[in-house]
Amino acid sequence: MSDNVWGYRETSGRLEGAVLTGYKVEAVDGSIGKVDKHSDEVDSSYLVVDTGPWIFGKEVLLPAGTVNRVDVDDQKIYVDQTKEQIKNAPEFDRQKHLGDADYHRQLGGYYGGPQGF
Repeated sequence: MSDNVWGYRETSGRLEGAVLTGYKVEAVDGSIGKVDKHSDEVDSSYLVVDTGPWIFGKEVLLPAGTVNRVDVDDQKIYVDQTKEQIKNAPEFDRQKHLGDADYHRQLGGYYGGPQGF
């Protein structure tokens, strides 16, 4: 995990400004869905992943610090979490994720980071 759970790792291969919407997301143990939305805000970067039928159409928010690698050629993003870890994460709340510091602290803590934004 990176020092800042809300920032991409320098080693991820993430190209600043690249559009990640539609990229497939791979957990340590298999595919979890596709990127529905992403943010590149400093200290608040994340992916919103549509899990499709895997978790009955649920969306999950993954802080950018969970990203191990971005494969631009294959349009895949590899994260350092298992499917079970992602499934058990705090539920994604489309309203809260845009500015609720408590929600970001809760997610950041779950994914191993100390803070929100």
